[in-house]
Amino acid sequence: MSGLRPRFWELPVETLSRTEWEALCDGCGQCCLHKAEDEDTGAIYPTNVACRLLDLETARCCDYANRKTLVPDCLRLTPVLAASLEWLPETCAYRLRAEGEALPGWHYLLSGDREAVHAAGHSVRGKAISEDVAGPLEQHIILPPGVELADD
Repeated sequence: MSGLRPRFWELPVETLSRTEWEALCDGCGQCCLHKAEDEDTGAIYPTNVACRLLDLETARCCDYANRKTLVPDCLRLTPVLAASLEWLPETCAYRLRAEGEALPGWHYLLSGDREAVHAAGHSVRGKAISEDVAGPLEQHIILPPGVELADD
């Protein structure tokens, strides 16, 4: 990869160039899934509903360069943001590195295989539905085992 220092992913995140920071992305697509917030408690719940720009086959954004224009509430993850967003998956390379943790062995920077994230079951490939066809977000909430939503 051009413009990247050797083993840059082991360096402190505050020393990474924007290109190096962006290259940390493992391509899981989980950050592109909509979240639902409980209006009473503020709890955030994951859903299986993907942003309309997410290619469900590749788990990559179809128009990454223009995503903020096309989807104004799309977040640009920074090291500070990645360390503070509890909804980012524990396997997220941005989150791991922002917290000073190592990348998982299946990460493409270690394995050399961009498909490894999918084979390891950490991507949204085959698990998500586009917001264009999903219907009400509330019908797609994924609750952790043992958690139930209160009836209104």
